[in-house]
Amino acid sequence: MGIRNTLKNLLGFKSDLASLTVVGVGPGDSSLLTFAAVEAIKKAKLIVFPISSDNRKSASAEIVKKYIKFKKKIPIIFPMARQEFDPDQIWSSAVDIIVKSVRNNKSVALLCLGDPSLYASSSNILRIINNNYPEIITKTIPGISSISAAAALSNFDLVKKGEALIVKECPSSKSELITLIIQTKANKTVLVLMKVGKRWGSVKEILKKEKIINKALIALNVGMPDQIIQHASKYNVETMPYFSLILIRPN
Repeated sequence: MGIRNTLKNLLGFKSDLASLTVVGVGPGDSSLLTFAAVEAIKKAKLIVFPISSDNRKSASAEIVKKYIKFKKKIPIIFPMARQEFDPDQIWSSAVDIIVKSVRNNKSVALLCLGDPSLYASSSNILRIINNNYPEIITKTIPGISSISAAAALSNFDLVKKGEALIVKECPSSKSELITLIIQTKANKTVLVLMKVGKRWGSVKEILKKEKIINKALIALNVGMPDQIIQHASKYNVETMPYFSLILIRPN
C-alpha cells in the first residue's frame, strides 16, 4: 500500500476533485493493464474512448470492458488521418463533452490504446484542454506500448549499450526510408517503424535491397487475438493492418 500511495502522490492524484485522466490501456491484452489504469477507470464517472467509425468496436474499450460495463460511456470517432473526417471538429467536440462533464463534477477517463506518449491522438484533446481550460485538472496514466510488448514477446533488446533508438512513423517516401536506414547502419541505431500498413510492399523491397530483411521483425496487432510477430522475411502478405510495426537492428 505504501508504494501505491507514493505513486499516487507522484502522479498528482486528487480524488476529491473532478478531472480528466488520459489512461493508457496497453496494446490489446487486458493482462497488460497497470494497477494505476484500472484504478483510474474505476474512479471515473464517464468513460470516453475512440472508435474508427460508427459501426466499429473500440479496441481500447474492449481491453477494459469488464471495468466499464456499468459506467456511462461516450465513443468518439477519431480521424486516424482519414480525409472524410475533420480532425479539428472532432477534437473540439470531444473537448466540449469532457469539459462539460468535469464542470458537472464528473471525473472523466479518456482511454488511449498503448501509451499516451507515443503517437496518441488523445494528445490533441489534452493539448486543447490544457491551453484553453487551465482550471481543469488533467492527469496521464502511462501504458505498455506496442513497441515494448513486441520487443518482450520476441526477446528483442530495444537498446543495448552504445546504441541509440529511433521511433518513427513509416515514411511514405522510399528515398526518405533508404536514407533513414543508411543512417541507422552507420550510427549503431535500432529503428522502429510504426504504422507500416499499406506501405509494406515498398518497405519490404527496400529491406531486401539493403540486405537487412533477415534482421527485421514485424509485429502486427500486438496483444490482440490476431497478433502476428515474426521475421519480416517470412511475411508474404502484400499489406499490413493499421496496428503494425517493424523492429530493425541493422548492425
